[in-house]
Amino acid sequence: MQPIQIGAALMVADLPRYRDWLIAGQRDLEIQDFLLPGVLTGDWQGRVAAAKDQLDGFSGRLGIHGPFYDLVLDMEDIEIAPIVARRFETGVAAAAALGAAQMVIHSPFTTWDWFNFGNNPRTGNSPSDFEAKIARVAALLAPAIARAEAEGITLVIENIEDIDPAQRRLLAQHLASDAVRLSIDTGHAHYAHHATGAPPVDYFIHDAGAMLAHIHLQDADGFADRHWPPGRGTINWHAVFAAIAALPQRPHLVLELRDSADIPAAMAWLEREGLAC
Repeated sequence: MQPIQIGAALMVADLPRYRDWLIAGQRDLEIQDFLLPGVLTGDWQGRVAAAKDQLDGFSGRLGIHGPFYDLVLDMEDIEIAPIVARRFETGVAAAAALGAAQMVIHSPFTTWDWFNFGNNPRTGNSPSDFEAKIARVAALLAPAIARAEAEGITLVIENIEDIDPAQRRLLAQHLASDAVRLSIDTGHAHYAHHATGAPPVDYFIHDAGAMLAHIHLQDADGFADRHWPPGRGTINWHAVFAAIAALPQRPHLVLELRDSADIPAAMAWLEREGLAC
């Protein structure tokens, strides 16, 4: 297997340190400022302008991380749901202004869901709790999806607590839009594997298949969401990169580390293993 080129997920403030590295290889890049509470309700245009100032000469694949704090995709409260919907639509607007091709959003599926779908005998489980959840997500995301389709942006749904990777895939397929695909966070999948019985990370990749458009690369120990550089935790990285290599497409591939200063160490380890460049 040939080493696969990867990039990084960074805050705008980190761009000066890694700008030359990113541009030299025209690597994948994800700007993460837009996930922070308050950014999309404030001067997000200023963040876009600051990022653009640092990205002169960059022509690699570009995405953003969308908002997620306290924003539930299957919100049932009829007063709060429109606020959540607007926040995601604003995220798409920010991505378009930046010239990004993707926006990461978080999966609505929880550990509680996994153990309780179908546990509703009073209604005969029809429609099932799973089907009802998908319907709520579709309704809430409809404005953001329409805006994403118009702007040529793809919303990529990232696993968070997901135990069964097929549920997120079925959600994306139900949304029935070329502007919706899947994202995998390797550390989240590894945590779910150890803590709640999910399959290993490479199984998540195989299940997503042609729907997979984005991957957060981070290592963990299976106990918590560490965001360590690859090689520090216990993920089977050879299996992960073999699964990536077997895909019919090349997803955006970005290191998402708790400390961006660990990027050189992460790259050195992956290069020594012959996995990435």
